[in-house]
Amino acid sequence: MIQIKEIWRKELVLAIVGGLGFWVANFAISLTPIAAEYRAALSISYFTMLLESLLGGLIIGICVSYFLLRFIDKLPTKDPILKSVILSFIVLIIVTMLIEVPAKFLTTTSDSLHYFLIGTMFNAIRILALGIVIGYLYDKFNGSVRK
Repeated sequence: MIQIKEIWRKELVLAIVGGLGFWVANFAISLTPIAAEYRAALSISYFTMLLESLLGGLIIGICVSYFLLRFIDKLPTKDPILKSVILSFIVLIIVTMLIEVPAKFLTTTSDSLHYFLIGTMFNAIRILALGIVIGYLYDKFNGSVRK
């Protein structure tokens, strides 16, 4: 029972810190002119975008940290950071197929491909940051801190 609580505690810490990494990357991206154009074209409120990225990062962080803790020995590499990044890019593919494609291509905008590529680029950066943070923290939890 103690081991189960320890696993859930690790997952929660990994998810929260990974979600914060996602949010920080999103905040940095949001300060760029490309992001301002993207938000203006799609009528996205700045405050709402920040709040949704915090929640989305937490949800993605929970998924990545769960599968990292559950299948750590079954993933093809020895480096926990790379394992976490692999899981994160699987999530990127799922998010792109389930959210980005319908949202951008089912609209009648003439620049759908342009905004799809920008959104995918933003998601790749944010999810990469989440994967690196979760993998690094997992590595630190298990005592093999990089020098």
